[in-house]
Amino acid sequence: MKQPKAEARRWLAQADSDLAFAEIGLREGFFAQTCFICQQAGEKALKALCYLRGDRVVLGHSLVELLEALSGTHAAIREIREGAQQLDQYYVPTRYPNGLPGGVPAEVFTRGQAEEAIAIARRIAAFARDVTGQ
Repeated sequence: MKQPKAEARRWLAQADSDLAFAEIGLREGFFAQTCFICQQAGEKALKALCYLRGDRVVLGHSLVELLEALSGTHAAIREIREGAQQLDQYYVPTRYPNGLPGGVPAEVFTRGQAEEAIAIARRIAAFARDVTGQ
């Protein structure tokens, strides 16, 4: 990658946009969707760090796996690992009825879960901004 810092900025900008959209989802009562968008924001923030270090292609959706790939480069990663584990749980069940043992995502996820997901995604994005200097 020719301009890793510029690519990292692009991914962080999208993570910030996702977080803004998650706030709208929370306000309007779309809690499952808010949880999913927060997972996506966390994923994009961590991918920004991968691009910053010069990765050409970053595949995968697991925040925990992204953290593992980054663990040798950023000692403070362990501070956001538990939150990443939480957001990873929102990748499938928030979107598909067959990702749950019963019910549908729109009826199962709560305001509290959505609020917590936003707080976690904000911490991950702040971590990424600190590392990238943005």
